[in-house]
This record gives sequence, C-alpha cells and structure tokens, in this order.
Amino acid sequence: MLHFELINKEWIVSRTARIVYRSAAIASLGIFFPLTVFILNLDRELAHPLRLLLKPLLLLGITGMALTGLGMEYFFFRFDNSHALKQIFWFCVLLIPVIGPALYCFLVYSRSEVVKQCVTVPTGISNLPT
Repeated sequence: MLHFELINKEWIVSRTARIVYRSAAIASLGIFFPLTVFILNLDRELAHPLRLLLKPLLLLGITGMALTGLGMEYFFFRFDNSHALKQIFWFCVLLIPVIGPALYCFLVYSRSEVVKQCVTVPTGISNLPT
C-alpha cells in the first residue's frame, strides 16, 4: 500500500464490501424515496407521532445513500477500467444524487472483473499444505 492511500483495496472490492454497498444501495433506493414522499405528504397535525417513528428509517436511507455514493465514486476513479465513453456516461450518472450511485453499484460495480476476482478467490486455501 502506498503512503498516500487512506483506503485499502479490500474496503472497496472485497466480498464484505460488495454486500455492504449493495445493501446501502437498496437502503437508499428502497427507503429514502418512499419515506421522503410519505413524510412530506403527511398531514402535519394528525401524523406527528408517525413521523417521529419514520425518521430513523429516513436516517438509514440517507446513510445508505452517502455510503453508496462515496464507495462508488472511489471505485469509479480508482478501479473502473472500462472504455472511456462508458466512463464519461457513468460519471454523468453518478452526479444524480440518489439514483446514480445505486445504478452504478448494481450495473457496473457488481459486474466488474475486479470485484468478481476478489469474490471468487477463497482466502487462505492456497496456503494450506497439500
């Protein structure tokens, strides 16, 4: 690892990272949009207790959105080795706040060769004596 790298490769492309980023993308899409619309459209006087119960779920969606955005941008700039036109397209898609990083996670990150190599290679088996 170089001295200027603050994030390990395993934090971005390991099996655990893949699960975390997919879960965060699902949380950002599945929780953020519906709850934001629901909270904004509630009658202010009648649904105050319900709004207090839904705010932690909204926080989960916001956290998922932030985690997905940061992880996918780091992967894009560091590990994405696709064609230049595809990179330009996905850079523009990543600029869309909630949908962009989640789409990039499902369509590019999950299908990337770098991630597939880290997921399929079992750790520790090659070091076992035969």
